[in-house]
Amino acid sequence: MKKSFIIVFAIQIFYNLMGFSQTEKGLKDYYKNYFPIGVAVSPRLIDASPESTLILKEFNSMTPENAMKMGPIHPEENRYNWVDADKIADFAVKNKLKLRGHTLCWHNQTPTWFFKDSVGNDVTKQVLLQRMKRHITDVVSRYKGRIYAWDVVNEAVPDGGADIYRKTKFLEIIGEEYIQRAFEYAHEADPNAQLFYNDYNTENKVKRDKIYLMVKSLVEKGVPINGVGLQAHWSLYEPTAQELTESITKFASLGLKVQITELDISVHPKQHEASKEAFTGRSEFTPEMEQRQAEHYKILFDVFRKYKDSITGITFWNLSDKTTWLDNFPIKGRKDYPLLFDTELKRKKAYYSVVSF
Repeated sequence: MKKSFIIVFAIQIFYNLMGFSQTEKGLKDYYKNYFPIGVAVSPRLIDASPESTLILKEFNSMTPENAMKMGPIHPEENRYNWVDADKIADFAVKNKLKLRGHTLCWHNQTPTWFFKDSVGNDVTKQVLLQRMKRHITDVVSRYKGRIYAWDVVNEAVPDGGADIYRKTKFLEIIGEEYIQRAFEYAHEADPNAQLFYNDYNTENKVKRDKIYLMVKSLVEKGVPINGVGLQAHWSLYEPTAQELTESITKFASLGLKVQITELDISVHPKQHEASKEAFTGRSEFTPEMEQRQAEHYKILFDVFRKYKDSITGITFWNLSDKTTWLDNFPIKGRKDYPLLFDTELKRKKAYYSVVSF
């Protein structure tokens, strides 16, 4: 038996096991007249045969889940770790998938050295701006022409309170100017890349209005910002179609594109802060959860399609329920089931609710 025949036979068996044929459409095909459909990936996912096959079947866009964040890619001042990010970028280029970069400036995974001098004191504003510029320039330049869009600044707005800007070391040392500078540095490194501000809870009116004011000020100053990313870490209980519509139309009114950048629908009530609580129950995906999740995904995608002229991309945050960042978060030991593919990589009821239109 020739090697080529064996390969074709093996691929056909895999497709049969996954429950679809080689000619059956994937998510990207259903939405080819709307927007790219993406997925957040790790190097392990693209190395794994069933997962990489599923990615290529269903998606036409990718985002590195962690490999391009400041800590993983730039752990020491004079050392970059390009291996994981390069692997993902090479996979995307080889298979002609669009690639989003995530993320250039985020307080939550910035390495400690970024803010400290040789004796452990906070660096000056000038030094921190120099470090930001070097980091953003080096990373964006390396992937210029391969990455079409970047999440430039991530989660710079707090959830509650009256403050527009989250209290971070960037804000403390530089001031609110750091956001503008990050966009300018990214644009200088790759004038053709689309540049996004990215945040969660964008459907919450209080936070949405604060993000709007911040982004509006950037637009009015002529800062090179192209869009707003709605992270979309949601649950069975939110957002409503009206809340989502208000977010999309509000940011679009500034002449900005909108992307859904980190979509998943948790089967548990939403909570963004880690808890010390341990889960002692049973993490089941009940028929009731399955039905409600399918209904909620349908509501959301009905809105997405309605605003296809404003939305330029949808990205799911992880591939399947087999592995999701929501496992053990915010409660240790708790399993979640937030995606369109189950723990065996098979299409869930939610999948069919998204493609039936």
